Amino acid sequence: MSVRKAIWGEKFGAIEESLTEVDPDLYAYIRDFAYEEILARPGLDLKTRELLAITSLIALGAPKEIATHLEGALRCGASEREIRETIIQSALFVGFPKALAAMKTFQAILRKLGQS
Repeated sequence: MSVRKAIWGEKFGAIEESLTEVDPDLYAYIRDFAYEEILARPGLDLKTRELLAITSLIALGAPKEIATHLEGALRCGASEREIRETIIQSALFVGFPKALAAMKTFQAILRKLGQS
């Protein structure tokens, strides 16, 4: 299974279309290098990679991408508790305001999925 399909789930088509509309060449690099080479490497499972992505995206302040990877982490087997702990851990290094914003995004996702 494609790493993108594992992370994006049912949003695969919409995300792919959105990224292609921004720029097909840039999307090709994201698709081929980021997802199908780096994220598909052996050594870390996809759940761990998604938790690391969440922390990095919190640090960058990238809310749309955080939402994508919060859902992706759930799809890849991360528990709600593991994701919450990842967000809390990030507060120590990137700041409480960014962690709080990520936690609010996560709460919204859980409500949408009917898990909260």
